[in-house]
Amino acid sequence: MLQLTRPIAFIDLETTGVNLSTDRIVEIAIIKLKPDHTRERKYFLLNPEMPIPPASSEIHGITDEKVKDAPTFREKANEIKQFIENCDLGGYNSNRFDIPLLMEEFLRAELDVNLSNRKMVDAQHIFYTMEPRTLKAAYKFYCQKDLDNAHSAEADVLATIDVLLAQVEHYNELGNSVDSILAKIGEEKIVDYARRFGYNEKGVEVFNFGKYKGREVIEVLKNEPQYYDWMMKGDFPLHTKQKLTEIYNRILVKK
Repeated sequence: MLQLTRPIAFIDLETTGVNLSTDRIVEIAIIKLKPDHTRERKYFLLNPEMPIPPASSEIHGITDEKVKDAPTFREKANEIKQFIENCDLGGYNSNRFDIPLLMEEFLRAELDVNLSNRKMVDAQHIFYTMEPRTLKAAYKFYCQKDLDNAHSAEADVLATIDVLLAQVEHYNELGNSVDSILAKIGEEKIVDYARRFGYNEKGVEVFNFGKYKGREVIEVLKNEPQYYDWMMKGDFPLHTKQKLTEIYNRILVKK
């Protein structure tokens, strides 16, 4: 059985799209798995304050009409923050999508949420490491069940919890704690959630995109400070800009 020292808040989002910079949450389900394996649930349908593209509605079934009277994320942001406080975070592809987009929404709501001391357990990362497939296949493989209502936030997050618990039972080498799982599959060290920056072998931030890919961020900004202005004005996620500013401020302090 998975042994927990603190709760894991499993998160699944349905959104207007997949662009971290511009898209918004329309549905959020969070289920908190406690150390005694009891669960608490938080669910909201949200008004994204922008039109939901028909292509997205076809996937999750949420339309402008369904959310026109729903609260906005800003109105529920503090309640969501409080619900996930002192929790590690989990989900399916959550490290690359759900958590980054959730952090963008917190930043838009001008709410400071620090996840630096949280463990992030992504069942997709475990699955892709052990058995590279999809959530539906993972649920069938580990739980011997068919996943009904796929792309419903609550159905997906419930399935994700079942998959993770089954993974712990299936793979002895994962151990039975969050730390042992991450020791086995690796814990990615990130600069910004959108992965526009990474770390080199010296542990220094480098660009992960564009003409300066692989170059140290500080080195580029020292030589071309206008690149900072370009990124800050560009279509980059708020968290990326926040981290860029932190790096840039380190240069200013040293001057």
